[in-house]
Amino acid sequence: MDNFSQGPSWVAPERLRGIRRGLEKESLRAQENGRLAMTPHPEALGSALTHPRITTDFSESQVELITGVHAGAQDCIDELTRIQQFTMQSLGDEMLWVSSMPCGLPADDAIPLGQYGSSNVGRSKTVYRSGLGHRYGRRMQTISGIHYNWSLPDVSSEAYFGLIRNFRRHAFLLLYLFGASPAVCSTFVAGREHRLQPLNEGTLYLPYATSLRMGRLGYQSDAQSSLAVSYNSLQGYAASLQQALTVPYPAYEAIGVRAKDGSYKQLQTTLLQIENEFYGTIRPKRVIFPGERPLHALRERGVEYVEVRLMDLNPFETVGITAQTLRFLDVFLLHCLQSDSPDDTPQEIAAMARNQHKAAERGREPGLELEKGTGTMTLSAWGQDIVQQLKPIAAQLDAVHSTNDYSRAVQDAERALQNPDLTPSAQVLKVMTEEFGGSFVSFVRAQSQKTRQAMLATPLSDEQAAEWARMAAKSIQDQKEIEAGDSLPFDIYLKEYLSPKRLVAKPVAATV
Repeated sequence: MDNFSQGPSWVAPERLRGIRRGLEKESLRAQENGRLAMTPHPEALGSALTHPRITTDFSESQVELITGVHAGAQDCIDELTRIQQFTMQSLGDEMLWVSSMPCGLPADDAIPLGQYGSSNVGRSKTVYRSGLGHRYGRRMQTISGIHYNWSLPDVSSEAYFGLIRNFRRHAFLLLYLFGASPAVCSTFVAGREHRLQPLNEGTLYLPYATSLRMGRLGYQSDAQSSLAVSYNSLQGYAASLQQALTVPYPAYEAIGVRAKDGSYKQLQTTLLQIENEFYGTIRPKRVIFPGERPLHALRERGVEYVEVRLMDLNPFETVGITAQTLRFLDVFLLHCLQSDSPDDTPQEIAAMARNQHKAAERGREPGLELEKGTGTMTLSAWGQDIVQQLKPIAAQLDAVHSTNDYSRAVQDAERALQNPDLTPSAQVLKVMTEEFGGSFVSFVRAQSQKTRQAMLATPLSDEQAAEWARMAAKSIQDQKEIEAGDSLPFDIYLKEYLSPKRLVAKPVAATV
């Protein structure tokens, strides 16, 4: 059931109705003055280790909101809104920072790492984050975004990898259409080399940037760029990650695993500490069993869904993204799945990386050319070609769902390609410049306060408040039970969990 080459009309309506999606949204907690909140994860939100809907990402100051799986795009947005509403009403005077690029940051080593309690799995999460800080700096890890998890019934691992290859080829279009981080607070790059230009005293930007988050100053790693991961097959992908997870990397050996006082600095000295450290615009995913390594799950049971990782928070939207954007992503992902997807090559992988940087840092530049095959093509012309191919897919989705929302989403994209001023990145710079004197922090602080007020204006019902309180209390109890149930010393637990045999064979049972 993987041959999509006959076009969208071949995809049965019941399969299209089977599309499932979910969202994971990261946001920093900020003070009213636009500085990072240094307080612990609020107790009212429950345990960051075990709560099914609210956790933290890299930092204790960075919440992550997780929806369930939904059949409808609007249903997904509605649940995210409810989770954010409760979260915002539990923050006191703090607010959620609505930009992907961080608020005013303290010194790098003062940014607090996520804390998950005294259990082995909780401690390992904090050590992992310590390792990220040593390897890349903590500031980089405070960048936030929205991940879109997506699946279609009866799709094999091979077909999902075909989708991933095409997604990576065409990811420039999503950066152009939805990138919303063309400027940063100067604290983010303090002490680092950069090519940004001053917009005002505390703000740096690039005039045609779409998503600095996805450019050279964002989620990038020189070390990982040496890792030429191919997406031609699950086997090849897994072999690449296996090596990165098991072979020591000199620069990280120099950091060492433990400090002189015996505390852990990182999990291990390999290029990747664990699978989640591998950056990418999209990942193949599989729900894991307790204690199971993600790579083992993929090898054992194949790809279950894909995780789109390049979406910026849109500061103009209450939850950072809209149902119409999700619908565009549905059409885009179906196009990536059904189109011919030749194997990638090292040359093409390098070209895709260059195209990503160009689209992120110069995407709205008139006449910007990207590498395509052995030649070049303007971003605008290539984007228009893709959009024309999306139209019949959108029409079919509209027919299946008795709507015209999918076609409207594609039409909005077509207009944005014709007029760069319609893109979120252009709108951010326009409002920042015209209303806030070019100040990134002032602009985002105002948008964050608007979002906070909107969330507080709709108080929870007594029933909703009781349910959220129940979930928080249960998560705290669940964490205590995990901590009480640990039987292995942390050193032994870590050695067992990181053992290469857990990547390739049936894992030995472990308490996690």
